Amino acid sequence: MKLPIASEGLMFIIPLALLALFLLMLGWGKTGVVVCLLLAFVVFFFRDPERVAPPGEGLILAPADGKVVKIDTAYQSPDHPKGSVCVSIFLSVFNVHVQRVPLAGKIVRKFYNKGKFLAAWDHKASLDNEQTLITMETAAGVIGVKQIAGLIARRIVTWVNVGQELAAGERFGLIRFGSRVDLIMPAGVEVVSKIGDNVAAGETVMARYSPVAK
Repeated sequence: MKLPIASEGLMFIIPLALLALFLLMLGWGKTGVVVCLLLAFVVFFFRDPERVAPPGEGLILAPADGKVVKIDTAYQSPDHPKGSVCVSIFLSVFNVHVQRVPLAGKIVRKFYNKGKFLAAWDHKASLDNEQTLITMETAAGVIGVKQIAGLIARRIVTWVNVGQELAAGERFGLIRFGSRVDLIMPAGVEVVSKIGDNVAAGETVMARYSPVAK
């Protein structure tokens, strides 16, 4: 059974646990309690619960936990023609920060851009902040998922590479301590999420597309 903690969190959790134990053994109770509270928050932040993708065809799932803060139906980028759809999700420090694949496909591009660290709720963050974009060929067309650093989040981790084929709901990365994730989809998809919706990575259906008949 997989430990329900992202492995990147262990570098924080283990030292804090040892420090808390050391302080409590020395009788420094108040300081030890403070470190224990910090440890509890870090464990909570790096939690990585199992998720079950909903059954059915033509589903595009949320790539991240958080709140939908923007839906752009006139999005354009080098990988996506004008009229593409971009849904932005804001992740607070209280959300799960592991990102998941929105639908099955093959990674054809991975691009990192070293940028600014604007607050993740600022819509300029999608263009200006440090970010990693993965582009996938899928049954719905070309899909992009952009991991965006924020004011507090300064570390983007992307576990996948070009050429990999991934399943819907599979883990592909993590952003530390508050961030933003953009889901970029082809024109013509039916977006079912609304601004203000709280979504769960790998479980919430964000959009639908018409599968090609086999």
